[in-house]
This record gives sequence, C-alpha cells and structure tokens, in this order.
Amino acid sequence: MEALIKGAQPVEPPRGMYHAKVDDKGRVKMPTDFQRYFGELGEGKFFVTSLDRRIGQVYPLSVWRENEEFFASQRADPKKMRRVAFNANDLGGEAEFDGQGRLLFPAEMRRELGIENQAIRLYFFKRRVEVLSDKLYEEQKREGQQTAPEDVVELESAGLQ
Repeated sequence: MEALIKGAQPVEPPRGMYHAKVDDKGRVKMPTDFQRYFGELGEGKFFVTSLDRRIGQVYPLSVWRENEEFFASQRADPKKMRRVAFNANDLGGEAEFDGQGRLLFPAEMRRELGIENQAIRLYFFKRRVEVLSDKLYEEQKREGQQTAPEDVVELESAGLQ
C-alpha cells in the first residue's frame, strides 16, 4: 500500500519485522525507516493505542481521525463499536516524535500489553504500525508455522503472486 505526499508522489511504507525496545520511561526509538516514511508523508502526530488489548497500534493522527469517523458512522453493531472505541481510548494517547525519533507509549497500554521496559516487534500494516510483545510475536510465529502451507495454497488460488 502506497501513500501520497505533496505533489502526488507515492511513498512506500517500510517492509519487514523490526526490533525495538520500550525504555524505562515508556519511550520507543522508532526504526529509521518508520521515521523516514512518516516524515515523507508529513505525519508528525500519532495516536498510540490497542484495540484488542493484546496488540498495540501506532496510528498517524490523520488515519486515527478516519477511524473516529468510522466509529461514528457505523450502525451494524453499536455495542462492538463502543467496546473497541472504549479500548482504544482507555489505553491510548497522542504522541509526537521527540528529537531522537522516540514515541512515548501510554503507561496503561504498556502495562496491559506487558511491554514495560521490554523488547518489542514492529511492523507496518494497513497504514499503521503494529506493536507486538515478544511473547505475542512468538505465539503468532508458531501459529504461522503451523498453518503456512495451507494458507499459501489458498491465497495463491485467490490471486497471490
């Protein structure tokens, strides 16, 4: 997924899994590729949260505003919308890069995800950064190993190259 910057030039998001660490003050030094990407987009403010209380997300504030509009406009399952919005607001907070490329993760989110002063994994997904504890990363890795052959066959038949 590409995003556009001024002049309609595409900016490609970072690919791959990145290592980072939540320091003792709750800050995360974001990988240079992420800093560059958001800088090229002109994004400087973020909403850092968790929707499911397991995986963290770092949303550019412009993308989070779209989610807020989505919450406001959805009528299919109002209880589900309220629960997810509650989680996001309960664990979330706004953040900006400091001079060293760090973002402050909200204390409540750090506690809930078990990532205080811990190593984490980051990857770009659907216009946001996903934040995994090492424990959750290992769980997802094991699950991916178990289902990979069937998943690949199914997705290739659906058009994956």
